[in-house]
Amino acid sequence: MQRAELTMGPALFNWKPETWRDFYFQVADESCVDTVYLGEIVCAKRTPFFEPCYAQVTERLQRAGKQVVFSTLIEVMTERERRITVDLCARDGLLVEANDAAALYHLRGKPHRVGPFVNTYNEQTLAFLAAKGAEHMTLPWELPHGSLAILAGKAAALDVTLEVPVYGRMPLALSARCYHARAHGRVKDNCQFVCDQDPDGMELKTLQGAPFLVINGIQTLSHTCLNLTHELPELCEMGIGAFRLSPHSRDMVETADLFRGVLDRRFSAGKATARLEALGLNRDRGARDQAVPFSNGFYHGQAGYQWVG
Repeated sequence: MQRAELTMGPALFNWKPETWRDFYFQVADESCVDTVYLGEIVCAKRTPFFEPCYAQVTERLQRAGKQVVFSTLIEVMTERERRITVDLCARDGLLVEANDAAALYHLRGKPHRVGPFVNTYNEQTLAFLAAKGAEHMTLPWELPHGSLAILAGKAAALDVTLEVPVYGRMPLALSARCYHARAHGRVKDNCQFVCDQDPDGMELKTLQGAPFLVINGIQTLSHTCLNLTHELPELCEMGIGAFRLSPHSRDMVETADLFRGVLDRRFSAGKATARLEALGLNRDRGARDQAVPFSNGFYHGQAGYQWVG
């Protein structure tokens, strides 16, 4: 069986540029991931902060033997966002992951990847995207085991690699407006980049005070943190070829080591999960905050926030 690929998805959150740069430097120098996705995918207004770092980060990652893929915006609404997408897709020698139909249009006919924000839910969609040049597709977070198995069979027939997200808060919805800005009494066009105050997203709570969702600019994510360490052997068996970790403000180098260890069967999923709990989100925010719980409900055909032990 071919060695499973471990990937690091694009950073979803608005980190300080130097924090963003140093994170990927560490991924290059210390992590065991095989492929790294770069690019601002949530808010085009953030793009100018990170663009000066792209060349240096790319060179550092490639020198460390990592494959670099650039991801496109997940929502293209304005002329500026359209130009950003067109320019990225037109760059020679760059492997691009499409996260929006606008990018799919400009990548047609040449090798590319398809990201999890494109709804690849069935065999017909998989075949259509492959016929347009997609060689590698990352499936959405909400697909259950049965759907993944069917798509894996189709991907094998098409000679396409499938990737599955296995760690991180799960994106659930997008909006044309920015609730993150509105929550601070600002509007999207004059947000003053307030989202940089929340390195793992802004938590929302119910009227009873229970954590419910997380906001990241125009994006709504799960409060829980996806963790499919226990499901990795089954995913490998069905033919999934790559597994994606989503960056958070934890020790992502150790997180990657834990997933790699389970994939290589050097230690158990239980041991990895126990260590991931110790690294968990909120652990550094004081005794009043418990670690963010793990979830794997979608995989098991249940509510996504649930944990099936």
